[in-house]
Amino acid sequence: MKKHFFFLLCLGVALFSLSCHAQKKINFQPDKNLLQAIPKNYLDAAAQYKVLAKNLPADKFPKTYFPATGKYEFSNSGWWCSGFYPGTLLYLYEQTKDPALYNEALRMLVLLEKEKNNTHTHDLGFMMFCSFGNANRIAPKPEYKEILLTSARSLSTRFNPKTGCIKSWDSKPSDFLVIIDNMMNLELLFWATRVSGDSSFYKIAVTHANTTIKNHFRPDYSSYHVINYDAETGQVKEKKTAQGAADGSAWARGQAWGLYGYTVMYRETKDKKYLEQAGHIAGFILNHTNLPADKIPYWDFNAPGIPGALRDASAGAIMASALIELSGFSDAKNSTIYLKAAEKMIASLSNQTYQAAAGTNGGFLIQHCVGHMPQKTEIDTPLTYADYYFVEAMERYRALKH
Repeated sequence: MKKHFFFLLCLGVALFSLSCHAQKKINFQPDKNLLQAIPKNYLDAAAQYKVLAKNLPADKFPKTYFPATGKYEFSNSGWWCSGFYPGTLLYLYEQTKDPALYNEALRMLVLLEKEKNNTHTHDLGFMMFCSFGNANRIAPKPEYKEILLTSARSLSTRFNPKTGCIKSWDSKPSDFLVIIDNMMNLELLFWATRVSGDSSFYKIAVTHANTTIKNHFRPDYSSYHVINYDAETGQVKEKKTAQGAADGSAWARGQAWGLYGYTVMYRETKDKKYLEQAGHIAGFILNHTNLPADKIPYWDFNAPGIPGALRDASAGAIMASALIELSGFSDAKNSTIYLKAAEKMIASLSNQTYQAAAGTNGGFLIQHCVGHMPQKTEIDTPLTYADYYFVEAMERYRALKH
């Protein structure tokens, strides 16, 4: 009976959430030139992704491309980015109605499906919701629903009540490593509660988000990358980085994950503390003295060598998409600030500095991203998630005119 009641409650919240998810009517006029450029961007992107598909081995997923050598790097389905390629194909299919894109996405979903049982990664939201979630949204199927529910169950096995978090990376038994990126995987759990009525997914997502607010953020609302909890007591043992410039620095993509993640938290719960958190993160990003004029951040806000440090266009794409959604939940003043910033980010990503010319960049859309600077991997290269969130941001921006 309680489960049934919770399902009805969640259904009501979901309906309310959908009504609030639409952009508020605010005094903002999208840039006409950018609106006119976006349809061409979609067509160019579709052509690029056909180049990428042509060069993709039948059993592999795209990872990156090295323009200097013309070499690709591919992955198997277990790589955390495996869902972004089919997800981008599905987004582009929605905009172009090109069946070749849809068929390629469906081919990749067959390769990806087995990851629904993967309990050794926290990235099932990225992997499965960005792919099967979009496929199910476009053409709902019972098998998609079951794949996503199984994925949510697998993700839930990584939750530890003592730490109040979903484990990100497996390590030695006494460690419990949680990264800010993990906020992006909670959307899958909210979806799972809505469609199943099982409140456990919802409770895990909220508990993880609350613990992350408590331990991941500094007084200025920048985020640490990694928190190491004691697996037995739940106490914080370390606050550090893996991909940032230093333990105390603000790794740009980490700030983007936090911004996006807490915006989703507010959408799904309507708890104002999440809206406030997202607003604080946005403020840190947009008011930072090291944010360049084109609004595409350096790979770390405290990177050595600024202004000569490399940019991370993937962080800019994620931020742009998140800011547009956040604008729909915010007051008029902040909405305008967020939309102006997102507009600048999308315009920058659409110019020749960041958007690859036709037939170049191995078929990827966006160039000049940074994956893992400390390990010297994916440095100044294209990345699949940059493409995914760029395409998503463009559609969210275009929807503002309706």
